[in-house]
Amino acid sequence: MQVQRVAVTGGAGQISYSLLFRIANGDMLGKEQPIALHIADIPEALTSLQGIKMELEDCAFPLLHNVMITSDIRKAFEGVHYALLIGAKPRTAGMQRADLLLQNGKIFIEQGRALNDVADRNVKVLVVGNPCNTNCLIAMHHAPDLPRANFHAMTRLDQNRATSLLAQKAAVPTSDISCIAIWGNHSSTQVPDFLHGRINNIPISSVIRDRSWLEGPFIAAVQNRGAAIIATRGKSSAASAASAALDAMRALAQPTPSGCWFSSAICSDSNSYGIAEDLIFSFPCRSEGGGKYTVVEGLEWDAFLTEKIRASEHELIEERKIALAAL
Repeated sequence: MQVQRVAVTGGAGQISYSLLFRIANGDMLGKEQPIALHIADIPEALTSLQGIKMELEDCAFPLLHNVMITSDIRKAFEGVHYALLIGAKPRTAGMQRADLLLQNGKIFIEQGRALNDVADRNVKVLVVGNPCNTNCLIAMHHAPDLPRANFHAMTRLDQNRATSLLAQKAAVPTSDISCIAIWGNHSSTQVPDFLHGRINNIPISSVIRDRSWLEGPFIAAVQNRGAAIIATRGKSSAASAASAALDAMRALAQPTPSGCWFSSAICSDSNSYGIAEDLIFSFPCRSEGGGKYTVVEGLEWDAFLTEKIRASEHELIEERKIALAAL
């Protein structure tokens, strides 16, 4: 079986530390798929990366054929089949979202160009570093020779959060929750879709008969979960973000079970739900395996969902104006 090369940026950070060992263990691409890890970070982090490389070697993972560390992004992306773009500048106190977009834009311009030049022509790209939707858009625009359909921004963490909250409310295991979608931006305007989700194959609204909770506290809790974790723990949600990144890539690599779907932010084409073209917008998707996927069509929005989804679309249009005008 061909070795699959997996690049991870921001390799010395907490998300990557929670992620790399699970990739090496086969949790992303399967227990029979051999892999090589290309781990990148800034030059100042190379000593830390060397320590992580040593730990990966000490685990003696049967599937892990090679570990390469580097601060050269072109070297990191050379020939890779999967790229998880985790490294990004964090938002600091008082920083406006527009300023964060501009500062991270420079990072993702460079990464998009490097992917375009040296990655495998069918590389699957998942942007985790925030603001991930517009960072993904910037990288995609600077990789014009790669398929646009192969660029994703991660909204699987939001889907997982919504799934957990619904399971707690209904007093069922998370395995009973299905068909949860996140629409729009990975931000406080994201829209967790309770209208089409199911609990034990029964519509959510027939199990949780509290529309006011679904429209209010539930959506707000998903939208603000990351901030709540920082306020409680004093650190960001690195482990759950890493787990969601694995879920997101695995969902693309494997066929989606019948009757289910997953959330991913992909490039809109105006054919899906009338969303403006050329946004990285989260839709419910189904995978055929091997990275091939389609948007789930025919889900009807009520007035409440329509208003919320259009607001998230508007936010992404504004982010695109800021990012592409300045960069």
